[in-house]
Amino acid sequence: MRVIGLIGMVLFVLAAAIVLVVESGGGRPAYEVRAIFDDAASAVPGEEVRIAGAPVGTISSLSVTDNSGLGSPAACATPHRGCKAAVTFNINNSAFTPFHANASCAIRPQSLIGERYVDCNPGTLSAPPLPRINRGPAAGTYLLPVTHTSSPVDTDIVQDIYREPVAQQFSIIINELGTGLAARGSDLNAVILRADPALGYTDQVLKILARQNRQLAQLAHDSDVVLTPLARDRQAIKGFVTQANTTSVASAARATDIARSFQLLPAFLRQLRPLMVDLAGLADQGTPLFTSLNQSASALAQQYQNLAPFAAVARKSLISLGAAAQQQQPALLATLPLDQQLLKLGNAAVPSFTSLDRLTSSLDKTGAIQQLMSLLFYGTAATNGFDSAGHYVRTEALIGGCTGYAKTPVAGCSANFTHTGVAADTTAATPTARGAAAGTAPAMPTATASNAKLQRVVRDARASGIQDSTTGALSGLLRYLIGNGQ
Repeated sequence: MRVIGLIGMVLFVLAAAIVLVVESGGGRPAYEVRAIFDDAASAVPGEEVRIAGAPVGTISSLSVTDNSGLGSPAACATPHRGCKAAVTFNINNSAFTPFHANASCAIRPQSLIGERYVDCNPGTLSAPPLPRINRGPAAGTYLLPVTHTSSPVDTDIVQDIYREPVAQQFSIIINELGTGLAARGSDLNAVILRADPALGYTDQVLKILARQNRQLAQLAHDSDVVLTPLARDRQAIKGFVTQANTTSVASAARATDIARSFQLLPAFLRQLRPLMVDLAGLADQGTPLFTSLNQSASALAQQYQNLAPFAAVARKSLISLGAAAQQQQPALLATLPLDQQLLKLGNAAVPSFTSLDRLTSSLDKTGAIQQLMSLLFYGTAATNGFDSAGHYVRTEALIGGCTGYAKTPVAGCSANFTHTGVAADTTAATPTARGAAAGTAPAMPTATASNAKLQRVVRDARASGIQDSTTGALSGLLRYLIGNGQ
C-alpha cells in the first residue's frame, strides 16, 4: 500500500507540473468541468472520462478546495476546514456539452491494478447548464458540486480492517468517531449517502417496499401459482427459448428489411382500410348464406362421399377418352385446312349475319311475323263463303286426266300402292282405261251415275240412323261437291 501511495504521489507531482506548464503556455480546453469529490485519492491526471461507456475526455488536474469548491488549496492548510478533492477534467466531444444542473459523476475502478476512470451523466436538456466559475484559480471551468458526485471505497481498504494492527486502529477510530460525531449524525448520513448513492436509492426502495408489503405478499402468492405450471413445462419453455434465440438471430440478419416493413406498414393499413370495410359488409351479408351452408353441410358431405365411386368409374372413362382422343388426333389435325376455310367463311359472313340479325330483330320488335300470320288468317276468313249449310271454303277445281270417276283403276291415277293395286293399275282393261292408254281423255261420269252415288250415300246414312233433316243437309253438301248431273 505504501508503494502504491508513493507511486501515486509521484504521479500527482508530475501531473501538477504538467498542468502548470500547460496553464503557463496557453489557454484552457473548450469545456472543462471542476467536479468536487469527498475523496479522489485513487484518481490521477490522464485517466479517462466516460459517458455511457464512451470516452469523451480525460482528467487534467487534481487539487483540494473547501466545501464550496471555489477555494484555493491554501484554504485547506488549517485542519478541520472540511476540505474536498477537486477533479478538473476536459470534455473533448462537443456533442456531450454542456453539462446540466442534474449532471452527476462517480469515480469507478477500471482494472484490478487500481486504475480509475470518471463515469459521468451530463444531465437532461430540461435542466439549466452548470454555473461557470468566473474568479479564482479555477476561473473558466464549470462547477459540479459535491452533492452530485460519489467516490468508491476500495476493497483492499475494507479488507485491511481485519488485519493487526489495523483492526485495533479501526476500533479506536470507531470509538472516537462515535464521540466526535455524537451531535453530527445528519452530516455523517449525508457523507455516507454521497460516498455511495446506492445506499440512498436502497433506502428509497426499502421505503417503497414497506408501503407495498401487501402487494408484495400477493405477488409472491400469485408468482407461486404462475411458476408452478411453468416448472412442470420447463422443457417446453426451454425449447421456446432456444427457438426464440434462433428466430432472433434470423430476425437480426434481416433487421433492415424488417425495419422497412414497419415503415411501410402505416401506408399499407391506410390502403387496407376500405377493403376491410367491404369485407365487413360482405361478412354481414354472407351470414345467412353461411348459415344455410352449415345446414347443408351434412348433405354436401354425403354427396362428396358418393362422388368417390363415381370418380373411380369416371377415371376409366377419362383414360379411354384420352386414348380415343390420341387416336383421333391425326384426323383432327387433317381438318385444320377445312377449319381455316370455315373461319374465313365465318369472317366473310359476319356482315351478312349482322344485317340478318338486325332484320330479324326489327321484325321481332315491330311484330311483322304476327301481322303476316294475322293477314293470312283474316284474308282466308274473308274469302270464305256462307250458305244455309254453314261456312265453306272456296276452292278452285283442278281438271285433269285423273279427275273423272271410274269404277276400275286407271293406270297412273290409282292411290292404292299395294302389289295387287299396281297389278290392277297395269292390267286394267276397261274401256276408260284403254282410252286413257290410247291417249284419249277419260270420260266424265254421267248424271245418272252421280245421282245413283248420291242416292246410295243418303240411303246408307238413313240406314245408320241419321235424321231426315241431317240427311237433307248432307244431300245438299254432296250435290255441291260432286254435282247433281246438270
